[in-house]
Amino acid sequence: MKTVLRSIKNFIKETDKILLILCIAASAFGSVCVLSATLWTAPEGSRFSRDFIVMAAAASAGVIIALIISMIDYEFIFKLWPLIAVFCVGIMIITFFFGVGPQERPDAKTWLKIGGLFFQPSEIVKIGFIITFGVHIEKLKNNINHPLSIVQLAVHAAVPVLLVIKSGDMGSSLVFMIIAVIMLFMGGLHWGYFAAGIISLVAAAPLAWIFLFDNIQKERFLALIYPDLYPDIIYQQERGMTAIGSGGLTGQGLFNGTLTQQPNAIPESENDMIFSVVGEELGLVGCILVLLLLTSIVLRIIMTGRHDRSGKTKVMCYGVAAMIAGQVIINVGMCLMLLPVIGITLPFFSAGGSSNISIYFAIGLILSFYRYNQQREVIDVSQSNIENPFLDI
Repeated sequence: MKTVLRSIKNFIKETDKILLILCIAASAFGSVCVLSATLWTAPEGSRFSRDFIVMAAAASAGVIIALIISMIDYEFIFKLWPLIAVFCVGIMIITFFFGVGPQERPDAKTWLKIGGLFFQPSEIVKIGFIITFGVHIEKLKNNINHPLSIVQLAVHAAVPVLLVIKSGDMGSSLVFMIIAVIMLFMGGLHWGYFAAGIISLVAAAPLAWIFLFDNIQKERFLALIYPDLYPDIIYQQERGMTAIGSGGLTGQGLFNGTLTQQPNAIPESENDMIFSVVGEELGLVGCILVLLLLTSIVLRIIMTGRHDRSGKTKVMCYGVAAMIAGQVIINVGMCLMLLPVIGITLPFFSAGGSSNISIYFAIGLILSFYRYNQQREVIDVSQSNIENPFLDI
């Protein structure tokens, strides 16, 4: 009994409580915003909408998952990288055959329907990519600037990007690219390769516009420049901007937003446009609070990476930080009409079960890194006496 109590005491002591509290606070804040955005959809006699219930349940389950993952020695997780890679590729291929798309993009195969729930595989694949790409960079770290190493890493990064693009999720593919670039930079790749990459992207932009983007994606870009020519395309963003602008300094009050409380006044207000709900109902103060909260989470994750004693987790910490920061920048940019709508959620705030659970997988990984880097005896649930057949692959 004393051993169990001591283990629980050590677990609480060694957990990054600041990061965990920040994440729970963000999820709680986001859940309330989603409730406000979907209050009009609540069944008669109920105070809670389905989106709120799903998000609250997903966040609660996510916290538990994160704590469980944090108890696992990350070395054990790293040894499973081949299985993780196979799983990620496999679930994306399954999505090609059995996936479904949103109403406005029925041709896209971005979701899997499991029972009565929808799951977006690309969300969990992001975490798998951070793990496998981090392990790959670690294996090549002494020769990372060798041309052969560059080719290997480029192919590794291209696989999930191309699979996600093939599924029709251009937005998520951009997040994968951001993650890969930041991880390579922190892994020690020479800046000359990045310069060459930027030049190549600029040169290939016309070809991408012609052959890669479909008509809807092109129109979303053009709508920002010529809004009068694409009123239906820009409608969502214009309504979101109107809501944000009407909030002023302190907002119209929670559950009192003029547009937020009108059914379908702001399309996807609980999801892609949740920042507009914050702006209208909580004003500039609420928007700043959201950004400060998310920035604090990113900085806390970076701090974990900077205190890495083993040298094996730093790159992955920056990968998770890049994932969250990249999504925040893209989502807020969409809401402020600085970027086209590409279907990127605001971490911890947008509605959705798969996105909220998946991000806590990443937080669990960071918590494991944090605990391992403490000066203490690790609680290892792995069976270290069993040889791992994938260790030398």
